[in-house]
Parts: sequence; C-alpha cells; structure tokens
Amino acid sequence: MLHYGQFCPVAQAAEIFADRWTPLILRELCFGACTFGGLLSAMPLISRTMLAQRLKELATAEVVAIEPKTRGRGYLYRLSPAGEDFRPMIEMLSVWGQRWVQGRFGPDDLDPALLMYGMRRQIDPLEIPPGRTIIRFEFRGLPKRCRGRGYWWYVIQRPEVDVCLRA
Repeated sequence: MLHYGQFCPVAQAAEIFADRWTPLILRELCFGACTFGGLLSAMPLISRTMLAQRLKELATAEVVAIEPKTRGRGYLYRLSPAGEDFRPMIEMLSVWGQRWVQGRFGPDDLDPALLMYGMRRQIDPLEIPPGRTIIRFEFRGLPKRCRGRGYWWYVIQRPEVDVCLRA
C-alpha cells in the first residue's frame, strides 16, 4: 500500500482506495459476498498473490470483512460498513467511464469471460421460473486471444447462477 504522508482525508482515503486492483475488488464486492475463486474469475489478470495481499490490506483498513464459509473450506469476503460507503464512488466511476471512456474500446478489448461474469451479476435467480434454466451464448469474430471461448452457458437453478464454457 502506498503512503502519501499527508494529514489530509483525501490522501489517506486514496492510500486505501487508489491502489491497483482495489476499485475492481470493491466493484465485485458491491454485488455481494465473494469467494477468493469468484474474485479471481472476475479479474483474470490479477495474480493470486496480489489478490490475497489486497484483501488483507482492505481487511486491515476495515473495508472488507472476512469470514469462514459456513460449509467447506475457504472464506467469504464482504464489504464492511466502511466498505459500503465506497459503493457510491464505484457507481460514479462506472457512470464516468460509460460517459467518457466508451469510445476507447476496440474489438481487441472484447473478453467474453468478463462479459459473461459481469452479466451474471445482474441476474436475480428469483426472477427466473423455478427449475433449471439454461441460456446459451455464441460469440463470433472474437480476437485471437479468445479463440475457443465462443460458446458459453448460464445454468440457473435457484439460488445459483453458474457460468459454463465449452472448451
């Protein structure tokens, strides 16, 4: 974590919020509790070491609460009350990015995995009819780095929404 060494609330807040990956970790936690693996899936370019370090720093700053899973091994990561206060900033970054950065995206920026996981966050399984619902997506014209990732499915069975890829 970087330190500005200033007695200033903006500088001190930036020491917590402005580290690389932190806004994206907070973005994911704004959608609810996450597992370590779920966070890695949503941010495929972050290393496991960096994610662990950032989560530890955010927990030390009392922005993230870490609790053991009720079943199985591992932990759930949630926003603490202090972390919840970051929610409007994450939303404002999204609005600003949609307004001012949108024209900078090109075909090579398409990543179907990020799109599928991003859309998954918007699905309320309780709004889907009971039983099992499967939705198939086919992506064409993908950049070379995404070849072999053209077919995706959502498998929705309350309360879960699973993202599947045919490799």
